[in-house]
Amino acid sequence: MKSSSRRSSRPAVRTPDGLDQVYGVHALESLLERGETPLELWVQQGAGNRLKEVVASAQARGARIKEQSRDLLDQLTQGAAHQGVVAFCPPLVPEGEESLWLKLRAWQASAPPLLLVLDGVTDVHNFGACLRSADAAGAHGVIVAKDKAAPLNATVRKVACGAAEVVPVYQVTNLSRTLAKLKDAGVWITGTAGEAEASLFEIDMTGPTALVMGAEGKGMRRLTREACDNLAKLPMAGQVSSLNVSVATGICLFEAVRQRQLAS
Repeated sequence: MKSSSRRSSRPAVRTPDGLDQVYGVHALESLLERGETPLELWVQQGAGNRLKEVVASAQARGARIKEQSRDLLDQLTQGAAHQGVVAFCPPLVPEGEESLWLKLRAWQASAPPLLLVLDGVTDVHNFGACLRSADAAGAHGVIVAKDKAAPLNATVRKVACGAAEVVPVYQVTNLSRTLAKLKDAGVWITGTAGEAEASLFEIDMTGPTALVMGAEGKGMRRLTREACDNLAKLPMAGQVSSLNVSVATGICLFEAVRQRQLAS
């Protein structure tokens, strides 16, 4: 029996080779404010004056401008809220582990290090939201493993609203070994776990601190947990047993901020 409905196969959208998508007006404005120029800009046909200024600014810096249909932009971004503009930029590349040690050895910031460690966070939306919280809290870097970690892709950059470009992301081969080296460098490792006895609000995070957040559901891996100096939990008063990892990350980071402000 033949189906009465037929699906029209769309040809794949051809995009500039080797470049990442960064879509949305705010994301584009953030790029330009940091002095970065997208190599190419796809702008929705008939978008009107709302994009005129930011597109003109990108074009003045040398970005190639191409008008495209809304349907093509929707297809390109898989229905995400592109707001009529997609920029193509060189991909973000995480820093290596040696960069982390160089930074710590040459530490000159007035505040002690505050690092966020993500163990097994593979969802790009959560990763982007964690980067946004890290930037807002003034964290000095985010540490991820090479395996079981979300990539620094276009969705992460969109969700992070510019934080993915400014917060250092350090990619390490062995997370538990990195945590051990951080301890040797004088950084205290606090892992978050729902079954922990201590509340996060009882943990001193005024000194050099690495805050470890595990993946939703599974939490931290065993070796990561064993590498922590202490474990802490967020007190949960309602019916739910846990929070989304990006929400929990924001709360934990800003508790560190609160403590440091009171201590200064």
